[in-house]
Amino acid sequence: MKEGIHPEYGTTTITCACGNVLEVGSTKKDIKVDVCSKCHPFFTGNMRRDTAGGRATKFKEKYGL
Repeated sequence: MKEGIHPEYGTTTITCACGNVLEVGSTKKDIKVDVCSKCHPFFTGNMRRDTAGGRATKFKEKYGL
């Protein structure tokens, strides 16, 4: 790699709105995020799933086709 063209890479903290704090490596310092793996619905199992079908099914139900 060329000298002097790459940003400094070091340890930083990521703070989530839920209060979770993660220590990671990054070129930025003190990152704040809205969601993380601790509070995101996909990872917590609270994700709502529509099993009624897609847009075509809803159209057929609406117009009786």
